[in-house]
Amino acid sequence: MLKIYNSLSRQKEPFQSIEPGKVSLYVCGMTVYDYCHVGHARVMVVFDSVVRYLRHRGYQVTYVRNITDIDDKIIRRAQDNGETVGALTGRFIVEMHRDADALGVLRPDLEPRAMAAMPQIISMIRMLIAKGFAYQAGNGDVYYDVSTFPAYGRLSGKQLDDLRAGERVAVDESKDDPLDFVLWKMAKPGEPQWESPWGPGRPGWHIECSVMSTQCLGDHFDIHGGGMDLMFPHHENEIAQSEAATGCRFVNVWMHNGFVNIDNEKMSKSLGNFFTVRDVLQRYHPEVVRYFILSSHYRSPLNYSDQSLENAKAALDRLYRTLRDYSDVEADLVQDEYLAKFQDAMDDDFNTPVAIAVLFDLARDINRLRDNDPRMAIRLVRQLKALAGVLGILTCDVEEYLQGGPGVTISGKVAVTSEDDSVVATGIVGLSVEDVHALIEQRLAARVAKNWAEADRIRQQLDAQGVVLEDKPNGKTEWRRK
Repeated sequence: MLKIYNSLSRQKEPFQSIEPGKVSLYVCGMTVYDYCHVGHARVMVVFDSVVRYLRHRGYQVTYVRNITDIDDKIIRRAQDNGETVGALTGRFIVEMHRDADALGVLRPDLEPRAMAAMPQIISMIRMLIAKGFAYQAGNGDVYYDVSTFPAYGRLSGKQLDDLRAGERVAVDESKDDPLDFVLWKMAKPGEPQWESPWGPGRPGWHIECSVMSTQCLGDHFDIHGGGMDLMFPHHENEIAQSEAATGCRFVNVWMHNGFVNIDNEKMSKSLGNFFTVRDVLQRYHPEVVRYFILSSHYRSPLNYSDQSLENAKAALDRLYRTLRDYSDVEADLVQDEYLAKFQDAMDDDFNTPVAIAVLFDLARDINRLRDNDPRMAIRLVRQLKALAGVLGILTCDVEEYLQGGPGVTISGKVAVTSEDDSVVATGIVGLSVEDVHALIEQRLAARVAKNWAEADRIRQQLDAQGVVLEDKPNGKTEWRRK
């Protein structure tokens, strides 16, 4: 049985969907004012793997990942750029999709945007005021009254008195309580605004997700996910708003992925250790990045470093080399010990590192049986491709991946253009595929002529250009990028 760690209960729980055979999942998506960073990549890949596995298990999944297209940071960036909010967010929604597509992330079933939900946002705020959970302050803003919700702090484990005493709580004399949070902000000059019963203004961030999630999935749904940094106050506030408005339990299971560290230090713009997905994809193949993210458990910290990416590339290369000579073999899932071990791992709170270890068990046995039992080897290849596909890896053409085909430079790295949603080759340097093949032919001729010195010279030339040769017993020479 599938077990998921529930941040609300702080333990793994057997998963039982509200409606048998169906799963409703909402994940807090991107605030679209800049390029996606490595932390965003982790959220996208982690929950993409969750959705893929749930569907593999036979569930009909409705996956919702919202877009925040109006908030303080968006407004400031648009003003700094001298452009409209719509122009800024529209451009970065395209860039977000490009990064997600490159990483093999499937599009969500629904992708609601905050600005399109304004009538529903206003309706929920009116309901909260009518029920006594919210009030309009003297400055015109509408606040949620945290004291009216006894369960506030249950998700994050925070105590209200400790929060009030903390130095980080912003003091605002217009609030009844320092912990009260804004639902509706009165309009400021030059900012986007909507008419409301409380005057022209715009919503606070937290109310947007409460509305978009319940609008798409109903008042009560199965799973809510996001980064660990959203647990407080964002998700805590979502619970308070939603349950106060609807009168029922908001979400059954809360999932939070861990932080991304850069060389063992938390990723932060202020520390100057901040990497966008675009930065990383200029240096590494997208599947290497995806493999790297899945090689750590989603709740654990993920340490980004050049060495970590190089290790991920070396590991993924080994799996692809196993599939050489099997390019025509189609994926086919069969009931066997590998499938059982893979599902045991994923059923244990989506333990992707252990699931990946099963792929390496398969690769080992394929290489062992390649000559002695080719029929069984092919059967295992089908299984390897099928299970890897559940994780969204080993999806590339083998030779294109290993030899640096479309979208991959000489060192197996990629660059993404801004022309369309595709990953394409840019700035390729060094030897082309045709150059490599020509040198291999020259080396073969030298070996036939027993000119070993020339053959070694060509091998060394290719090695210096990042090309590794592998001479096979049948006389064939295969090659790959370092």
